[in-house]
Amino acid sequence: MDSGRIRTPRSGPRTRGGARTAPRTARVAALAAAALLATVVPSAQALAAPVPRVDLTVLVVDDGGSAVGAITAELKGAGVPYRRIDLNDPNRPVLDTAFLSDTLDGRPRAKYQGVVLPHETAFGPDSAEHTALQAYERTFGIPQVDAYTWSHPGVGLDYTNEGGWSGVLDGTTAGITAAGKAGPFQYLAGALTFEDNDPSIAESYGYAGRPRAGYTSYVDVPVDGGGRASLVGEYTADGRRELVVTFAYNQYQRQFRALARGIVEWLTQGVHLGQSRNYLSVHVDDVFAPDARWDTGLDCTPGDFDCVGDDGEGANPIRMTVADAQYAAAWQKSSGFTLDMVYNGGQGEQWKTEHGGADPLTDRLVADRAQYRWINHTYTHPFLGCVQDNAVVPWQCAKDASGKTLWVSRAELSAQIRDNHNWAVRKGISVDRSELVTGEHSGLKTLPQQPVDNPNLAGALADNGVKWTASDNSREPQQRTVGTASGAAKTVPRHPMNVYYNVGTAAEMTDEYNWVYTSRADGGSGICESNPASTCLPAPLPTATGYADHIVPQEARIALSHVLGNDPRPHYVHQSNLAEERLLYPVLDRVLADYRGLFAPSAPLVNPAQRDVGTELTRRAAWDQALAAGKVTAYRIGTAVTIKAPAGVIVPVTAPEGTRKRLLLGTAVFGAPYAGTRSAWTAPELLQTSVTLTLPTA
Repeated sequence: MDSGRIRTPRSGPRTRGGARTAPRTARVAALAAAALLATVVPSAQALAAPVPRVDLTVLVVDDGGSAVGAITAELKGAGVPYRRIDLNDPNRPVLDTAFLSDTLDGRPRAKYQGVVLPHETAFGPDSAEHTALQAYERTFGIPQVDAYTWSHPGVGLDYTNEGGWSGVLDGTTAGITAAGKAGPFQYLAGALTFEDNDPSIAESYGYAGRPRAGYTSYVDVPVDGGGRASLVGEYTADGRRELVVTFAYNQYQRQFRALARGIVEWLTQGVHLGQSRNYLSVHVDDVFAPDARWDTGLDCTPGDFDCVGDDGEGANPIRMTVADAQYAAAWQKSSGFTLDMVYNGGQGEQWKTEHGGADPLTDRLVADRAQYRWINHTYTHPFLGCVQDNAVVPWQCAKDASGKTLWVSRAELSAQIRDNHNWAVRKGISVDRSELVTGEHSGLKTLPQQPVDNPNLAGALADNGVKWTASDNSREPQQRTVGTASGAAKTVPRHPMNVYYNVGTAAEMTDEYNWVYTSRADGGSGICESNPASTCLPAPLPTATGYADHIVPQEARIALSHVLGNDPRPHYVHQSNLAEERLLYPVLDRVLADYRGLFAPSAPLVNPAQRDVGTELTRRAAWDQALAAGKVTAYRIGTAVTIKAPAGVIVPVTAPEGTRKRLLLGTAVFGAPYAGTRSAWTAPELLQTSVTLTLPTA
């Protein structure tokens, strides 16, 4: 041997082409020697550096601006691990080679799979940190998002005065380019209109530039003189990739919310912990029951204990009719959306008794029962917290002679839940025993009068197999356990929609809205003046047009913001909103139309049941806790992804189409398709300690 080569004999017969061949015995010896050599001398492939490990964590460099804050909020909401570096902190770590990478078990390790910067030169263009970061990105192929910058050659764009444009984008319709639809924004339908909620305020400013070499535009706008200029695109230069965003935004604006998913997918190359969906479910409370009506003269609701001047009985209540029920069924079919009917069977029976023993509404809804989902709302809708003392305004909890709070008993609570469930079963209605919505979310704490839950509530829920009970998201946005027992029920927060329970017409709705949201000087309650979380209308809305022109678009925008925010919490309204002028439908029609105008069929609305929302929120809480405790390890080596989490913690993962999960024997297709990727909550298989995925090679 010489320098790792095997010498072959020079003698021996020549082949036809003139090359000599070794005798058979010599060839065998040579092959044996080669085989022996292969066991001691590494091949060229073996001598090559090992494939790097890339940890599934995002590095966020934060300057305190709204753009980085928006991307951070998207990462957090989806469950994507990230490390935030505050540029305004004098004690922050310095970005150098050791901070960004190291070697683990003999293998190079990139500690971050993607980098978010406020702009392309966040550390200064000539700084050591800038140089170290760019070297890191080149070495490991790490993408970088420039959260908000301007149009200039340093990011692959011409200046705006070279055929581009700059200015306020409010109301502008941008387009998703062919490259954007084929790439990170494949889930969008193609057009994206920037919000313009207040014509007197500039809400979004941008710089649209014409692409130079190395730049691929994903989102663009038309410019004067013809052609289009880019607002979002990918710039590839010097062995690095940057996603360049040249318009201002915050986490709540629709244009960002629509693009947020694609920004994360681009940043992580489609492989990351966490997942997101666009959720919408709507609970219709008080089905079968009548709802009291707002009095436009008294500015209160007769029948409510705080309505001064009424006789204590609500007149002319609002209740659905057979025609309303037929309309609801037809609307569901035409819209492709299912409502959750949150019902009070006992209220229906009482109505029937008071109206000659007949109730055509109940008959119609029961006949159409398979078209809806149904949720137990208790039999007669009583208040299930403390015993209310209505002799004072506002009410307070009644107390016994020793000063102890009087509570609705466990027996009464349990009977309300049980009797309503049994009523539905007798009617052939399919209802999940594990789901409950109490009247006014009562039984749960109600501040300020009732600062704790009814101590009898947890036991009554357990008596009836209830695992998920609704709460009001405006009061308790976080899920919590009711009681302390193992396996106790948990809350499912619901968003109240600002379509009031006590109105049947647009004029009534607008009148009450004006009472709540106008100043005392304009004839309103002045609540908006004293509540720091609210603002007053500049003037009362016209009762003839205020609902359609102001309230509907505003409520639809709020609901859609929840949908686009990966928020599974249900929205709730009341049966009165399906009656008379059917005020709910214009809001839902607007939400559905706006959504379907934004998104391609690959990203359909997810319409979860209450139990599914509860499960989702529970899993998210456990996942967030595991991340905060630093108990999750996840990395990618080539096409192999490995994830380790504490026992019992279900892991959210997003990966490209074609990804497979390793089983005990063989593999299976991973996850469910959504928005062009596959994702799921997943866990190790039997006898495994980690989740292992194999990514597609192309």
